[in-house]
Amino acid sequence: MGLVAIIGCVKNKALPIPQGVMDGLPIGLGYFAVSFAFGLFAVEGGLSPLTTTLVSLTNLTSAGQFAGVQLIFLHQPLFEIALTTLLINLRYMLMSLSLSQKIAPGTGLIQRLAISYGITDEVYAVAISQPRNLTTRYMLSLMTLPILGWIGGTLSGALTGGILPGSLRSALGISLYAMFVAIIMPTFKKSRPVALVITIAIVLSTLIAQLPVFEMLRGGWQIILATLIASALGAWLAPVQHSEPPQSESNQGGGTDV
Repeated sequence: MGLVAIIGCVKNKALPIPQGVMDGLPIGLGYFAVSFAFGLFAVEGGLSPLTTTLVSLTNLTSAGQFAGVQLIFLHQPLFEIALTTLLINLRYMLMSLSLSQKIAPGTGLIQRLAISYGITDEVYAVAISQPRNLTTRYMLSLMTLPILGWIGGTLSGALTGGILPGSLRSALGISLYAMFVAIIMPTFKKSRPVALVITIAIVLSTLIAQLPVFEMLRGGWQIILATLIASALGAWLAPVQHSEPPQSESNQGGGTDV
């Protein structure tokens, strides 16, 4: 009954909860489940719960964390680990460049750096869809629950992994892949260039993993090669057509909270 009362107060705006927090609630819940699986994975591989939690606290990169930790367990060279995680996380730089065009004018460097820490796929998707300029207050409130969900889920998975049965741990292990499928499928259906790049990447990854000629490539180098070839073919076969931005967006005023 208490939870029902709280939800009712939120809907009736009796509780002054920022809009960004409400927008970030579903993301935070999803991140808790995925990072729980990461906590299980990292501790089973040999990391301590504290180290595992610090990885999530300082990275917040989902696929990059899984790939980086897996390469660490395989004792791969530091250069390979760094290059692999760089390529996997390169999309965050592009997202930040895109999102910087919607940040309210007058936002300082320290505020922008704080916002950049919490840019993830889902946070970017919610933020970029807002019709008005993005204030620091909105972005920080949007990021709060996803960050807490990711760190809290990692800590929970790291501490309780030994208690859960093996069947449940295995089931949680596919949550990351389910999340990424959910992210790419809407765009896959709507955009032929994206569908083309995804298809090329799937085919290349399968071939590189199975063909004997690529046996010398291990771990991260397979991901690096597939990423470079798929992105290059996508840019060649389906180049982006540049267009002028609408004047209404160019002349938009800043400082409005959303």
